[in-house]
Amino acid sequence: MSLLSLTAPPGWSMCSALYILIVLLPEAKTDGLNATVIRNGGGSQCGEYTNQVMENGMCRLVATLPQLDERRCPDMFRCTDEVSYWLHENEERTQQIMALKETISELQEELRNHRHRIKVLELQSEERVHLNISLEQRFHELELHYAEATTLLHLQGTLILDLQNQLHNLTLLVDKVKRSPGCLINIVRPNPLMNVHDAQHPEIQHVRNCPIDCASIYHNGVRRSGLYTVVPSLAGMPVEVYCDMDTDGGGWTVIQRRFDGSVSFDRNWRDYRDGFGELHSEFWLGNDHIHDLSTQGDYSLRIDLEDWSSKHKHALYQSFSVEDEEHQYRLHVSGFSGTVQDSFSWYHDKQGFSTPDSGNICAEISHGGWWYNQCFYAYLNGVYYRGGHYTPKGRGPLGPDGIVWHSWKDSDYYSLRKVSMMIRPRSFQSRSSP
Repeated sequence: MSLLSLTAPPGWSMCSALYILIVLLPEAKTDGLNATVIRNGGGSQCGEYTNQVMENGMCRLVATLPQLDERRCPDMFRCTDEVSYWLHENEERTQQIMALKETISELQEELRNHRHRIKVLELQSEERVHLNISLEQRFHELELHYAEATTLLHLQGTLILDLQNQLHNLTLLVDKVKRSPGCLINIVRPNPLMNVHDAQHPEIQHVRNCPIDCASIYHNGVRRSGLYTVVPSLAGMPVEVYCDMDTDGGGWTVIQRRFDGSVSFDRNWRDYRDGFGELHSEFWLGNDHIHDLSTQGDYSLRIDLEDWSSKHKHALYQSFSVEDEEHQYRLHVSGFSGTVQDSFSWYHDKQGFSTPDSGNICAEISHGGWWYNQCFYAYLNGVYYRGGHYTPKGRGPLGPDGIVWHSWKDSDYYSLRKVSMMIRPRSFQSRSSP
């Protein structure tokens, strides 16, 4: 026996709900049912059905079908439109329920996916929070390091400032030491009680421990080129000089230098007597100082030359001295050797010094002071012509006036780029640095 439960359609007045019971028995049994029975339908051979009203107001349909008779019976539900309607509705409801189940399953899967994504987002959020915390900690550490570095930088700046002050003080002290030779100078003029030798050289007895030239400074252990103060033994007065401690063993006292044309050598007698220019740049040491240095012993002269193609040559003279102003600073130079042909000693030896204001026509034409001899073959105090070559139509239309060493270029109209003159004792021997 099977039981069908249906919901009553609109228009049913007998029952609010219908139950269909198909019993595969010869006849329906209704004993024990406390309900009103309405019997309908065909005979026993084709089965029958009954309607029963339950106590709770629901309807119950009971149908009895034949079991052994193979004869075809009329469809007892053929005219029961309500039952067909509800069977059709039930099928639609079943399909809707299946569709709803599929939709619910899809929604549940999507819900699970959403929950998974939410979990992933939560984990990512936790990672971001952890990263933010790490960044904040790192930023805090960097702030601490920055504060420490700022403190150290301030301390370092203070130390640097203190070192700069100390360096400034040391520089002033060194300059003071250089300008003051640190030796005892006590000049006493000769008197009738001195013998002939002491009367000629009284300073020798009263100047002690003073460097007389750059060679003396070299032998005192100084090996660096620069400005130093010396006291020539015959003059007894300090003079600041530039010492070349590098060329050919060092110990050279530089008396003249040209290399960029920054200083004009078109000067008068007094300038050449006292000296002019800057010792770190271009200069003429001064004829008085050259005389005092070159006559306190046997001195050699070295002349370095460089042309505008950076080719370098030099001339060396074993004997060099300059007389005093009373004798017009007469030149004595001999004993040539070197890498350039001599244009100086053979033509200018024993010549007096002249300047443009001294009445010498050569000095006026050449615009500088020199030991002229109608007029020159070597002239290192001339006009500085950049590029080397110049013409007589320039500043000196009457003759050449550049920085000339005739035998090198075989021309009086080529002006050299760099020249220098320096002296040292003939007996000088270089020593290894201490």
